[in-house]
Amino acid sequence: MALLEEILNRRSIKEFKSKPIEKDKLERVLEAGRLAPSAKNRQEWRFIVLQKEQLREKVKEAAFGDEKVGQAPAIIALCTTNVEYIMPNGQLSYPIDLAFAAAFMVLQAVAEGLGTCVLSTYDEQMVRDLITVPYSMRVVLLILLGYPEKLPEATPRKTLKRIAAFDHW
Repeated sequence: MALLEEILNRRSIKEFKSKPIEKDKLERVLEAGRLAPSAKNRQEWRFIVLQKEQLREKVKEAAFGDEKVGQAPAIIALCTTNVEYIMPNGQLSYPIDLAFAAAFMVLQAVAEGLGTCVLSTYDEQMVRDLITVPYSMRVVLLILLGYPEKLPEATPRKTLKRIAAFDHW
């Protein structure tokens, strides 16, 4: 298994081809999210796949006109079904749970030859209304998914020595 290779090859894609995503590839991306860890294995999430062009154009409006949103042949809305669960450490579980699900989906997309861009810049209420999310739930992230028009260069990362420590700060 070469998971580190997928991690190294992951990029935030800014331009997508109009080529549709094969159903089996899309299902494997969703399956990766389904298998992600969650607090107490509660799996308090719902993944809504948006493929209709008219709907994606409306999401583009909700994303303040961001062109890549309209280009991506699929958008996955990661929603929570429980905004109230607090883990024993005092943290809300849903942002962490959905970050795991998003990371798993993004890495599976790379393995499938697809590109992604995780989006958090959008009017949540507009997106909620578009996809009829119930009142007590949230749309936490959007994942743009498709075939990259081009792969951007890797962005610089801090060295491991700068961000990791053993046994103390």
